[in-house]
Amino acid sequence: MARRDRKASSDVNDDLAVDDVDLSDASDLRPSGKRSARGRRNAGAGSTTAVAERTTESTATDTGASRNPFVRIWIFLKQVVSEMRKVVWPTRSELVNYSIAVLVFVVLITALIAGLDIGFAKLTLLVFG
Repeated sequence: MARRDRKASSDVNDDLAVDDVDLSDASDLRPSGKRSARGRRNAGAGSTTAVAERTTESTATDTGASRNPFVRIWIFLKQVVSEMRKVVWPTRSELVNYSIAVLVFVVLITALIAGLDIGFAKLTLLVFG
C-alpha cells in the first residue's frame, strides 16, 4: 500500500453509520437555480461559487385563481421572463464560431445535394435519352 493511500485511509472515519445522517434538510441539497455572476465576483477568495437566491413570488398559477385572460397572459409572460433569466447565453465569440460552423455545414450539404441532383439528372438523360 502506498504512503498516500495509508494516509488517506487513516483520515476516513468508519464510525459514522448511514442511519446517523439527517435527511430532514434534503431541500438544502437541491440546486437553487442559476449561478449569479454578480455573486461569483463578490464572493471573495473563500467561496468558489455562489448560487443566486431564488425569489419567492406568489403568482397565481392555479386555473381557479383568476379567469381573467389578461391576468393569465401576464402571469405567463412573467414566467417566460423568469425562465429566460436561467438560460446560459453564449458569448459573442462562441456565437460567431457556432454561426460560422453552421453556415459552412449548410454550404457543404447544399453542394452535396446539388451535385447528386445534377448527377441523377445526367444519368436519367443517358438512360431515357
